[in-house]
Amino acid sequence: MSSTTTAARRTGRGGRSGRSLGLVAWLAGIVFFLPIAWMVLTSFHSEADAATNPPSFAAPLTLDGYREFFGAAGGASPWPALINSTVASLASTLFVLVLALPAAYALSIRPVKKWTDVLFFFLSTKMLPAVAGLLPLYLFAKNAGLLDNIWLLVVLYTSMNLPIAVWMMQSFLAEVPVAVIEAARVDGASLPVILARVVAPIALPGIAATSLICFIFSWNELLFARVLTGVVAETAPVFLTGFITSQGLFLAKVCAASLVVSLPVLAAGFAAQDKLVQGLSLGAVK
Repeated sequence: MSSTTTAARRTGRGGRSGRSLGLVAWLAGIVFFLPIAWMVLTSFHSEADAATNPPSFAAPLTLDGYREFFGAAGGASPWPALINSTVASLASTLFVLVLALPAAYALSIRPVKKWTDVLFFFLSTKMLPAVAGLLPLYLFAKNAGLLDNIWLLVVLYTSMNLPIAVWMMQSFLAEVPVAVIEAARVDGASLPVILARVVAPIALPGIAATSLICFIFSWNELLFARVLTGVVAETAPVFLTGFITSQGLFLAKVCAASLVVSLPVLAAGFAAQDKLVQGLSLGAVK
């Protein structure tokens, strides 16, 4: 058997294997997308049609669920909660980047002694269950008069996301050429200038990926927001839980509210998808 025939057979097997993996990936994507599509369709149904079992896919479409969510029927307005979530997520993400970039620089480009132990310590802080620190944080916030304060959530979200941000950005900044930094240092650039004008532009995909992940974690956080806020600092996930009442579950309204609350995260992910893929794959291939 010639080497050409053997190579052709191997190529054929590789092609069939690739097509099979592609088909499995498409099927998995469809399976994960179906609940989202169902939620979107249900949000445009009336409550009577949404409660039918089995569901009625041919039911007439309506915007009643969205009107009720935005307070057209006299209910509470979702805008304060959406604004609170936006402020808490954006502010905490900004603070995380300001703190994580110098820390990652010290652990990658200018490594300190036992930097691997430092990274493990950062990661170990994520191993503590969030509910274990809930009571001490509540007592601290109560005694300090910080209950129902949006800036308390900003501080909490910053501290919660900082370890994973440092861990991610350390691997991203390790790919920055040291020669470029040395050249900037020879030209007299200070450390803040090097971080802002040399390191940050090169590691921009990694910074974008880290920012998006921190934003998503902050936007979706429910436990601390549910316990530490009331009316003034209520966030969107907390507002969403208010639709489950003793009167029952209004499925169409909940689906409409879930879709609206999910839109900022979906929009941010879509806008930064190229940077996210590039950042998460940075350093994967040497």
